[in-house]
Amino acid sequence: MESNNFYSMPRIGDQAPDFEAVTTTGKIKFSDFAPGKWVVMFSHPADFTPVCTTELSGFAQRKGEFDDLNTELIGLSIDSIHSHLAWVNNVREKTGVYLSFPIIADLDMKVAKLYGMLQPNESETAAVRAVFFIDPTRKIRLIMYYPLNVGRNMDEILRVLDALQFSDAHKVAIPLNWKRGDKVIVPPPKTLQEMDDRIADTTCEKVDFYLAKKMLV
Repeated sequence: MESNNFYSMPRIGDQAPDFEAVTTTGKIKFSDFAPGKWVVMFSHPADFTPVCTTELSGFAQRKGEFDDLNTELIGLSIDSIHSHLAWVNNVREKTGVYLSFPIIADLDMKVAKLYGMLQPNESETAAVRAVFFIDPTRKIRLIMYYPLNVGRNMDEILRVLDALQFSDAHKVAIPLNWKRGDKVIVPPPKTLQEMDDRIADTTCEKVDFYLAKKMLV
């Protein structure tokens, strides 16, 4: 049974697995964490490593943008709480960046296994760079995985978070490379009448009746 848990990987649309964990801001139960907010939970391979330091500093430096999107951050690595605290303090002393969001101390790898952050062909003892976008109902909406040696793109993480929220709010689809202020894709017609209405619609930019874009603010 343990080997099955080791390889478990939640999917888009699943409820985010619940857990209790010790973090740098205190003990949390995930199902009770940040009610009414989105959560971006991300893993990193290890404390006191160069790529991870750039990444977590990036999350911290742009935390205000996540706040604006009603989103809380949670980090994770398979390190002790003492290592986390020492690393947070070291980063603050050396760079002036304060990692104020909770970082899970996952020494027993319980959360990493629960979320499929351990991928044996990459490493059996270090979490890959996973990012989970979890909505206020605690449903997993988007997952990103990066290998140990390649850092994430913070612009893309913020872009897709904004896109998910904008799509939910306006019931539209999001085209390639979309960013706030760009046109969105309106849902395609599902009946002959809706198709005729779409063809006659002059408010959309139509490639054809099934592909139409519209500006929303």
